Amino acid sequence: MAPSPYQEARDEMFQQIMQCGVIGCHPEDQKEWFDATMVYIQDRYPELKAPEVTELRTLGERFAQPTKKQETANI
Repeated sequence: MAPSPYQEARDEMFQQIMQCGVIGCHPEDQKEWFDATMVYIQDRYPELKAPEVTELRTLGERFAQPTKKQETANI
């Protein structure tokens, strides 16, 4: 079974996030990158509906956050 346009767009966006060095960037730089990338995604995948594009952006923004260190509990 072929992936849906949503799945293809999601996978492409994640690949771009990893390749473009967006992870851990300054929030304003990330916003600019996501603004431009979502326009690209909408052009490339016109079959996506607005809620799907919004969901993709949310997933991408979460994915681009730097990893959080877990604090160890001192007992």
